[in-house]
Amino acid sequence: MNVFLNCRVLNYRVLVCVLWASFFSANFFANAAQTIEIIDDRNVSVQFKQAPLRIVSVLPSLTESVCALGHCQRLVGVDRYSNFPTSLASLPRVGGSLDPSIEAIAALKPDVVLMSVASRAAERLQALGIKVLAMEPKNQADVHRILLKLGQLLEVNEVDTIWQEMNKGIDAAAKSLPASVKKMRVYFEVSNAPFAAGESSFIGETLQRLGAGNIVPAALGPFPKLNPEFIVRANPDVIMISERGFSALAARPGWSAIRALRENRVCVFTAAESDVLVRPGPRMADAAWIMAKCLKSKA
Repeated sequence: MNVFLNCRVLNYRVLVCVLWASFFSANFFANAAQTIEIIDDRNVSVQFKQAPLRIVSVLPSLTESVCALGHCQRLVGVDRYSNFPTSLASLPRVGGSLDPSIEAIAALKPDVVLMSVASRAAERLQALGIKVLAMEPKNQADVHRILLKLGQLLEVNEVDTIWQEMNKGIDAAAKSLPASVKKMRVYFEVSNAPFAAGESSFIGETLQRLGAGNIVPAALGPFPKLNPEFIVRANPDVIMISERGFSALAARPGWSAIRALRENRVCVFTAAESDVLVRPGPRMADAAWIMAKCLKSKA
């Protein structure tokens, strides 16, 4: 404030002070404009002086999102499950999504680490001075929101274009299906505990957009662990499951009576298909087409 007050004494001093004050203000606001602030899903504010050039991602959906935004080359390390696109194969692996190696990550000197809110590594990384963004996409709105945050972080302006193309793909998959799909009630098994994809999950939302029903109501949460008897009583018309989970399906008590098993309405997904289906990110349109193919074959 003194800078501007002192400018009133003499004309030549006014000129000098105004010029100096203008220079000061311009630089101040320029520096402020360069600061990028992201509030992650822990409600933690993380600030960056510039877009990060060295990124470690330990959640496959976030890894794929960075690449979809055109900045795969900024990734310097990923978790063991991040396998798309194939160009990631040469990157260092830093362990699992929930328990990555702190030492391996620190050795890569990242500007930021992208991870799940459920990861146990955030506090230890932050104690080392490493910035962390923890994000947890559970439904399609979360996917859009996180893409926008990553777009802000990476200074990408075309996020909505990517999102619109994704939605067009899902809508096209829905239009490819016969009306009979609307009568089908689906059980989608995420893992064999059994954990299921409920109506409120991104998978459940895609099923709904395809016109299919879901035996797991939104009230149970996005990915609830179910009592196997619940599934038997629900008696789904179609079961969607991975190759790993399918092998033990018929041996589950009472499951042989489920209509989907009796009438061979079980879609068994390969490992590559399962990766597409269970990752809430830029390949959700591909996931919709995989599910549409299943529904069409069982309708």
